[in-house]
Amino acid sequence: MTEVPQHAFDDAALVLQRALSGDSDAVVGTFDAVVDRDGIVGAYDVAWCLAATMVGQIPTGGAWTLDFPGIDDARYDKRWVARFVSAYVNGDIPTGEALFGAAIADGQLPDCLLALAGSTVATLRHRAA
Repeated sequence: MTEVPQHAFDDAALVLQRALSGDSDAVVGTFDAVVDRDGIVGAYDVAWCLAATMVGQIPTGGAWTLDFPGIDDARYDKRWVARFVSAYVNGDIPTGEALFGAAIADGQLPDCLLALAGSTVATLRHRAA
């Protein structure tokens, strides 16, 4: 979908490892370290990798609509995850970037990234079951 540096994949793997162990503080700490090293672009790249992991293989052709029942009534972070994953699936980088900017402006980005990590882990566990 978009070119991301190899270290973003490594960081995403570390986020997932920490999320799988249930260590929310370590997940946030990993994102903080990424931001310290690479700025908000680094966090965006890691989030894009998490969305890719959650979605898996995307069939080619056409725009995709994801079904998130009750999304309009969900908390900010859950709505953000649904919209960010939708942006990923559709290769809509401008929307993904806009969502990041809005979450930063609203002071919600850490919660959104934590929710994205948690949703990715939940998806992986569901697939494995």
